[in-house]
Amino acid sequence: MDGRKLIQILWPAFVIAGAAEAVFFTVFDPRDLRLYGEPLEASRTAIYSVGFFALWLVAAASSALTIFFQRTAAEINRCPIPDARDRPVGCPRRADGGTCS
Repeated sequence: MDGRKLIQILWPAFVIAGAAEAVFFTVFDPRDLRLYGEPLEASRTAIYSVGFFALWLVAAASSALTIFFQRTAAEINRCPIPDARDRPVGCPRRADGGTCS
């Protein structure tokens, strides 16, 4: 994956995670959150940080799926081997035009 696509995934995810965290922690106090019925023992800053990174991960997964589904048929079906001599026998783009035996 090139750097441009990585930025297209991570930057919108970062913005959405920031907005989602602001909304979530405006409604819920980190000290009131419970995990398996037990209160969280971490500091508020730690809870904010973990919450942000969890939301960033979810938003990045959503952005990555969008990039994945935007691929064209040519991108999906292209031969991954660039040198025509190294392509397997039967590949129509093989240099010698070899066919399957």
